[in-house]
Amino acid sequence: MTTKKTGTPSAKTAARKSPVKKPSFLIKPDTKSAKKRDSSPASKKAAKKSKKESKIKVVRDSFTMPQSEYQKIADIKAICLKARMHVKKSEVLRAGLKTLAKLNAAQLKRTLRDLEKIKTGRPKKHG
Repeated sequence: MTTKKTGTPSAKTAARKSPVKKPSFLIKPDTKSAKKRDSSPASKKAAKKSKKESKIKVVRDSFTMPQSEYQKIADIKAICLKARMHVKKSEVLRAGLKTLAKLNAAQLKRTLRDLEKIKTGRPKKHG
């Protein structure tokens, strides 16, 4: 297999050698240097805060509780609404956990001992 060599460059090499300028609206701005220029303390603080907030993981879970205790969540939400504060069920439960965490071991043991024991799992459907 022999190929003829011609004196003219191929289309590929011609495309590489011809200096064609792109119009300014087609040139992408250099984002790396823009990031380097914006190194003010406020922007660094905002970047750290957004990274910290993105690391918080949330977990979905389900649980069983007596209807009377579940009603207490609605009661607490109603109290908050009267105080012009909108809260979610999860926020009420998280606040309760935060309060329980402040108890010493004896107080926590007493509080948990006073809870009514219930069957865990989903209730049976009546129908």
